[in-house]
Amino acid sequence: MEAKIVGDMLPAVVCKLKKGESVITENGGMSWMDDSLEMKTTTNGGIMKGIGRAFAGESIFMNVYTANEDDAEIAFSSSFPGQILEFDLKEGETIIAQKKAFLCSEKTVNIKMQFRKKLGAGFFGGEGFIMQKITGPGKVYLEIDGNVIKRELKEGEKIKVDNGYVAAMTQDVKLDIETVKGVKNILFGGEGLFVTSLKGPGTVYLQTMPVSKLASLLYLGGAQR
Repeated sequence: MEAKIVGDMLPAVVCKLKKGESVITENGGMSWMDDSLEMKTTTNGGIMKGIGRAFAGESIFMNVYTANEDDAEIAFSSSFPGQILEFDLKEGETIIAQKKAFLCSEKTVNIKMQFRKKLGAGFFGGEGFIMQKITGPGKVYLEIDGNVIKRELKEGEKIKVDNGYVAAMTQDVKLDIETVKGVKNILFGGEGLFVTSLKGPGTVYLQTMPVSKLASLLYLGGAQR
């Protein structure tokens, strides 16, 4: 499968398939396609696997698009202003992503829910109990809110992130929550009671405008009118 990402603030990934190749997305994810592509709706691994994906923010049913001719084109657009990230995962290689990040992938890619191991990280970490665990082999495309900042963390290196700004990370990165220190900081700092901590080694992908923050700003702006 060949693919290219087009567009700026509202990008799309355009895939070109050879005859017999397939690409998979959640239902309703396709934007446009050639007539030579055939769609099949499936749970992609059984109903229990579909329910697991639903907990991770995706749909129970997935759509598989298979090319009946060479150079069949199909596109998947981002649902929010931001960027699309491409990962070409090797066999067994894994990316952990925020809920609803998955856009499309080759059929060989496995998507399931990833439980946060610590209760605190689930209750207060902003990313919730459940994230998406995406394992290769194959290409996968994730939609990210706003712009993407990539950070390479060394062994033991740690950064603190406001809730909701973690878009994706490699499997070795440790995610936890920390309490903001100082009564004044908690009451007047505007960052809340907890922040997310990420500890290396590994790669972290941060997003500059989480949907949750934008929704909160729009709500507050509307309430003040």
